[in-house]
Amino acid sequence: MNRIRFLQGMAIALCIAAASTSGLAQPQGYPNKPIRLIVPFPAGGATDLFARTLSQKMGEKLGNAVVIDNKPGAGGGIGSDLAAKAPADGYTLLLATTSTHSIGPALSARLPYDTVRDFTPIAYVGNAPSIMLVPNNSPAKNVREWVDYAKKNPGKLNYASSGNGTIVQLTAELFKSQAGVFVTHIPYKGTALAIPDLIAGNIDVMFDSLPTGMPHVRDGRLRALGVTSLKRSPLAPELPPIADTLPGFESSTWFGLYGPKGLPADIVARINAAANQSLADAEVKDKLARLGIEPVGSTPQQLAKMVAEDAAKWKKIVIDRKIANE
Repeated sequence: MNRIRFLQGMAIALCIAAASTSGLAQPQGYPNKPIRLIVPFPAGGATDLFARTLSQKMGEKLGNAVVIDNKPGAGGGIGSDLAAKAPADGYTLLLATTSTHSIGPALSARLPYDTVRDFTPIAYVGNAPSIMLVPNNSPAKNVREWVDYAKKNPGKLNYASSGNGTIVQLTAELFKSQAGVFVTHIPYKGTALAIPDLIAGNIDVMFDSLPTGMPHVRDGRLRALGVTSLKRSPLAPELPPIADTLPGFESSTWFGLYGPKGLPADIVARINAAANQSLADAEVKDKLARLGIEPVGSTPQQLAKMVAEDAAKWKKIVIDRKIANE
């Protein structure tokens, strides 16, 4: 059973357990004022839109508003640091991502926070896989053909990313490592700026998010070879996993709820149950599907385990491939 399906099953079990104990058993009086959810990225992006979808339903479950507070900057580091230093009273939470808690620590030893020591894990709430895109004039019709093509043309092909040290670059480097191919990195200031060059055939491959990449595929401007999740994504069921060709290959942007270190266990349980119940809501699932995000749900322990494994994977790639964020 893959990780996401296992965690979804656990989340359902948690919801049933919560419902069987008079709904959301809660610490006395909590919450008696709005809860601040720090989003360490700008308004309007995928993380922000996910946070707004989840927070509205969580506010209903908790009986008080969950208010979004965008604190962008330093690749998510500014907002994460604010959350880490907030009082551990349940009124300041963080929506962390792969960038803040997996890749960030691998790229910099000078972060003002420790992703394990300074946070309390609450719930693994979402997962957004990417897709492998090539121009229509590419000779490859599937992942195996593209790997063979790259091996026959070492150093002649290139890939685009949204910048040095981003999940887009690291996904491509993970692919190169597992496929045993040499492909030149061409960084852009965002994948949207790279799409025209990919369509024109000036770029040979790029890994992009489902919601931004698939419209170009369905309009016939690009070809998608596979999805970066271990199983087919319900958001693009026609695409085979890259793992079918490169066993174990997986890359995604995950989303997790955290509080500051020392958050009381009863408050953690309260927020965790509200998050898992919200993710099981049909309206929330529909909105997230349109964002290209798969709802997950988990225990705090499952979030901590997943992030530890993910961070170790990306740290190895950063070291082995000599990746810098500058």
